[in-house]
Amino acid sequence: MAGLREVNGPLTRRQALQRLGLAGAAVPLVASILAACGEQETAPASAASTPAAPSTSESVEGLNRLPLPAVAPPVGGRDPQLVKVELETLEVEALIDDGVAYTFWTFNGTVPGPMIRVRQGDTVELTLKNNPNNKTPHNIDLHAVTGPGGGAKYTVVNPGGSATIRFKALNPGVYVYHCAVPPIPMHISSGMYGLIVVEPPGGLPPVDREFYVMQGDFYLSGQRGQPGRHGFSLEKCLAEQPDYVVFNGSVGALAGERALQAKVGERVRIFFGNGGVNLTSSFHVIGEIFDRVALEAGSVWAENVQTTSVPPGGATIVEFTLEVPGDYVMVDHALGRLMKGASGVIHVEGPENPEVFEVVVPGVELHTGH
Repeated sequence: MAGLREVNGPLTRRQALQRLGLAGAAVPLVASILAACGEQETAPASAASTPAAPSTSESVEGLNRLPLPAVAPPVGGRDPQLVKVELETLEVEALIDDGVAYTFWTFNGTVPGPMIRVRQGDTVELTLKNNPNNKTPHNIDLHAVTGPGGGAKYTVVNPGGSATIRFKALNPGVYVYHCAVPPIPMHISSGMYGLIVVEPPGGLPPVDREFYVMQGDFYLSGQRGQPGRHGFSLEKCLAEQPDYVVFNGSVGALAGERALQAKVGERVRIFFGNGGVNLTSSFHVIGEIFDRVALEAGSVWAENVQTTSVPPGGATIVEFTLEVPGDYVMVDHALGRLMKGASGVIHVEGPENPEVFEVVVPGVELHTGH
């Protein structure tokens, strides 16, 4: 399809490095919001519009799920410095479910986009490029930015263009970034979101493994599970009726061979964000209790938490130690969303621990979810 890239094979080394992203209606109210987030006084971008829905009769043969973004390495105890970040917006077609393709709009070709990781006090120079093969203007609003529109006002770029901003990372925490070109829900619900982690001086306490997970809600021009190629449905989005609610861009993105891997005795940290435009997530790991949770990724930590709420545009950090081997399923505990894809697996290997958990007399085995 013109203007789209298809995800149909392994990444080249160059593509993989690029996707890491680091280089060294109520009209008056809506208009005021868009002016803050997306208006650009010079060289205005062309208006975005909802594209015609792709045909559900088209074959999805050769398409794959999007690649997973990497966890950016910890910053450690270094002093503040200038950090340069480069992101490229890419409009690609990939699977959101088996046999079901969706037109994703992305940062660097992944959903979520690359994790940006800096230290409090760093100066961040961010360059946003809009791939020339795209058809739509894009920008970026970073919730870690103190400035008009979170940077969105000055980063609107047409296909083939670029923009650069600098900002000081003033506050530690975990923050969402997303596209804010109108219609904003369309851009975000097409996959344009990610996390920026701002570590405090001295860094975060060391753990054995870190994971990067974001929930998103998706609104298709067709029906959930309907084979074929689909675009975005603004009508469903405004009605807050998603076809899919998924972790990291697709059903099964974090299951099977793509499941997160850990070992008994390891302490893990999950950076979890909610990129969806409508739904609050009730993040829960079945069979685990969070030792520590950074409530809404702020400076207040709670202990011994079973489920934590993450609003749209919000994030959290959860930490826990793995004591028993097996598969631990991450869910949004509004469990109707499990049927729409909101699950992922942490596969834990290691010796059994009967002092913590053992099976005395097993029941029958079920082959369904929680």
